[in-house]
Amino acid sequence: MGTITQTIANNLTTGLGGASGVNFRNIIINGDMSIAQRGTSSTGVTSGDYYTCDRYNNGINNQGTWTISQDTTVPTGQGFATSLKMDCTTADGSPASGDHVWLEQKVEGQNLQYLKKGTSSAESVTISFWVYATKTGTNILELSDKDNTRHICQSYTISSSNTWEKKTITFAGDTSGAFNNDNGESASLLFWLGAGSDYTSGTLATSWASFSGAAANRAVGQVNHADSTSNNFYITGIQLEAGTAASDFEFLPVDVNLARCFRYYQKSYAYATAVGTNTTIGIRTTSGSAGGLTTGQLYGDLQFKGNMRTAPTMTTYDKAGNSGVCARLNGGVARTDSQNLSMGDISEKSCSITSTGTANAGAIDVHWQAVSEL
Repeated sequence: MGTITQTIANNLTTGLGGASGVNFRNIIINGDMSIAQRGTSSTGVTSGDYYTCDRYNNGINNQGTWTISQDTTVPTGQGFATSLKMDCTTADGSPASGDHVWLEQKVEGQNLQYLKKGTSSAESVTISFWVYATKTGTNILELSDKDNTRHICQSYTISSSNTWEKKTITFAGDTSGAFNNDNGESASLLFWLGAGSDYTSGTLATSWASFSGAAANRAVGQVNHADSTSNNFYITGIQLEAGTAASDFEFLPVDVNLARCFRYYQKSYAYATAVGTNTTIGIRTTSGSAGGLTTGQLYGDLQFKGNMRTAPTMTTYDKAGNSGVCARLNGGVARTDSQNLSMGDISEKSCSITSTGTANAGAIDVHWQAVSEL
């Protein structure tokens, strides 16, 4: 990154909650859904994971089948170019007690210290966002403190079908339980889309309370966006900030937004190329064997694009897209895929790689994916 961009990126850990309240006031990363490193669409989704737009975890447990995509349907005249879309493709009109579907972003504790949670000066926070859905009615937004097993919930209403609506919700500050000052998950912002009776049979927790043993208070009144294959749910412009008022959405340059996402997810492939694709574009080739071609071990390293949150979970691919392996390269001409590869010394910055394949070669060719989500 250039000097100016690096300076901006460095301010992510020092400028949050500054006196001016202007720079990086949005706690949510990728609130405009503009970054989607994993791809722009995932179909047949029935379980929880990170799919399209960076930093958003889809929590799905036996409640419908979904296509999750980065979409260009956006509110007119607001400056947004993309939204996250959840399209129900197999309905579940009668969810079992433990079924659920939600959209969530998790937040590091060290980015939340300025909220002064757990003190008499605890800050309120306000969330604003744009939502467009086929299904009207009551929806639940939940803010959780994972360090102290506490949560607070508020309802909002989607009033008109297939119409963009802006919602603003304020959560009171919590004077009990401080966030840990580390790189672990301290907070979670969760949009419910559907829930079984395990989550809806109590009384909605509209004040801070323990969520331990109180799951029934999490999503009381939530409508079921999974009850019809006609249902779509779009969201964009998510902003969570200190205070009791919502400010205009804070748009960031795309390079800065992407750099923030790199902390949690990176890949060697080109931005728009899915992992496991048969391609040499972006492939990492080691500098070669000092002893020339060999059928023995080859060594190399992988350098990440800036520090990740913690030592990531790594997956490697050969040129053909086979996972857990590498290719061995002979003089830059002959490539043999499906060769064994081991990894070591994995840190937030880099890792070492060793090929124990048998093909006669002088270098390793390898694609990779690094995941350091919360």
